[in-house]
Amino acid sequence: MANSMTGFGRGEASGHGYHFTVELKAVNHRFFETAIRIPRHLNSLEERVRKILQEKIHRGRIDIFVNVKETEEIKRIVKVDKDLALSYDKTLKELAIALNSTYETDIYKLATLPEVLTVEDEEIDLELIWLVMREALEDAVQGFLNMRQGEGKRLATDLLQRLHIIEEAKRKVAEYSDAIVVDYQNRLRERIEILLGENAILDETRLANEVAFFAERASITEELVRLESHIEECRVTLNSSEPIGRKLDFMVQEMNREINTIGSKANNLNITQLVVQMKSELEKIREQVQNLE
Repeated sequence: MANSMTGFGRGEASGHGYHFTVELKAVNHRFFETAIRIPRHLNSLEERVRKILQEKIHRGRIDIFVNVKETEEIKRIVKVDKDLALSYDKTLKELAIALNSTYETDIYKLATLPEVLTVEDEEIDLELIWLVMREALEDAVQGFLNMRQGEGKRLATDLLQRLHIIEEAKRKVAEYSDAIVVDYQNRLRERIEILLGENAILDETRLANEVAFFAERASITEELVRLESHIEECRVTLNSSEPIGRKLDFMVQEMNREINTIGSKANNLNITQLVVQMKSELEKIREQVQNLE
């Protein structure tokens, strides 16, 4: 099934004292590219986020925004640097002796000196946090996948309609091409009669050879067969479960080559008009294909 490269998804999850909100949006890109905005203290989880995206998405530029809020008060721990406190105390005693002053150890004053006491947040458990973040991320990814599948279905419907238009034009081209040789033979005979006069005797063998040479040079049978094959291949590809954007882009190039050749070979106004129509529809297909994964 065709998938669009564009889409949006949002997921939320709570647990273990955290609430995560993950938003994901994507735009067209030739390759897979990600830009992940995640809180700095969770940077170590970024690669896990990217891996999940790569398992589900093959092409497009993906922007991911990860927001987190604490739902419970974070435990804080007070730590004391005993060696530093003892060093302060020893130094103050030595200073008091040097200044011929008195000094008595005061534990409360020592505690106020720089870096004797420090307050730290309790170490976070990244594995528990990842469980919550992953739930929000997977919800966002699923929402994105649902949106792009819906858009891809609409694009596929449009492409199939345009392929049908091209196929109908190709069928008419085939009908007109059968009459090209006959028209050429009649016009050639009339031109010779005008030049030589009505009573002139035509060399039917030479005329037949000239017509045969023209028929071979102007034949578009091979191009029509290949064009039909490309159209059918596009239909099959649109039903594939694999990423199809690049393949369809290649098929459009091949179809364009065949249509151009038909236009250059066919010396017929009706066929020329049909070629213009086919090229117009093919250009619209090419533009739509750029939106498919």
